[in-house]
Amino acid sequence: MRLLRSSAESAFARAGVSLDGSRPWDITVRDERFFRHVVMNGSLGLGESYMRRYWCADDLEELFRRLVASGLDTTAQRSPQQLFSRLFSRISNQQTQRKSKHNAEHHYNLGNDLFFEFLGRYKNYSCGYFRQAQTLDEAQLAKMQRLCELLQLTEGDRLLDVGGGWGEFARFAATRYGCHVTSINIADEQIAHARQYCRGTNVDIVKCDYRDLSGSYNKIAVIAMFTHVGHRNYRRFMQIMHRLLGSGGKMVMETVGGLTSKSCCEPWTNRYIFPGGMIPSMAQIDAAIDGLFSRDAVEEFGQDYAVTLRQWHHNFMAAWPKLSHRYSDSMRLMFEYFFLSVAGAFRANGLLHYHIEFSRLPGRG
Repeated sequence: MRLLRSSAESAFARAGVSLDGSRPWDITVRDERFFRHVVMNGSLGLGESYMRRYWCADDLEELFRRLVASGLDTTAQRSPQQLFSRLFSRISNQQTQRKSKHNAEHHYNLGNDLFFEFLGRYKNYSCGYFRQAQTLDEAQLAKMQRLCELLQLTEGDRLLDVGGGWGEFARFAATRYGCHVTSINIADEQIAHARQYCRGTNVDIVKCDYRDLSGSYNKIAVIAMFTHVGHRNYRRFMQIMHRLLGSGGKMVMETVGGLTSKSCCEPWTNRYIFPGGMIPSMAQIDAAIDGLFSRDAVEEFGQDYAVTLRQWHHNFMAAWPKLSHRYSDSMRLMFEYFFLSVAGAFRANGLLHYHIEFSRLPGRG
């Protein structure tokens, strides 16, 4: 145990983090099993041991800002188990249609009541736009408005909304701009709510994998969905969007982005939050669109995601007394760890967040 503790202390010291120190971002060890989990299983062990209450920190967000800024988060993903997972993801497709359905059900079907407690008035499970906004609701409204402006939506447009969520953006676009929206999704709980929420509007909610899509559209929105596509499917996804988009059509994507090209997800996130999720680099996106789309403009606003995640955490914790009757304390710790660790990663610029505008190039792709 002494050797494990020494190894852990040396690693965290690289990020300016002490074990059982007095600063808000220092780690307080509650159970010595923490050391084995972290040394043997890296970032997966760090997250799992937090969910088991083996450790805590007063300022989890700042702790992860420091870990990511130091590069320790990358080092922590190199345990033997995780190296095997990385190799497996390189040679296999973790986002087939069957696996994609299972992955969506894992997270998005946890229960609408849980998500609605922290998302705010506008049920967007994606980054708010805090340029002039002061509150989460204002930021989410501003984000939807921004997307519609980038798409140059007008009355009569045929808009494809890929991913769909709970129908918030589809309803907004249809009612504010008079366009017809086809919104696709594979998560049953979201679909059921979206159909009710969008009833009476010019929105069709369709249960459909993007690979089964047909039809023709002159605008496409891909909002917080591309991270579920997987590196082996990036090109195919863009080929399908190219086929669906009419000549002269426009596509806008909102996505988390990474600094480097990867073929797998962070291990803890992959197991507990977004199975099969992969964060694309701009180089991977550019390779996927080659000959299909021109990348016309990019706006990066990752710091807004840190603010969004902080607001979600605040809302989640305020609602926990009500949610605790249905969900376990391990679920609370899982979401707390998710919100604040990812907020720290955005603050350290280890994660980026984009609005990307594309124009369709001529040809069949």
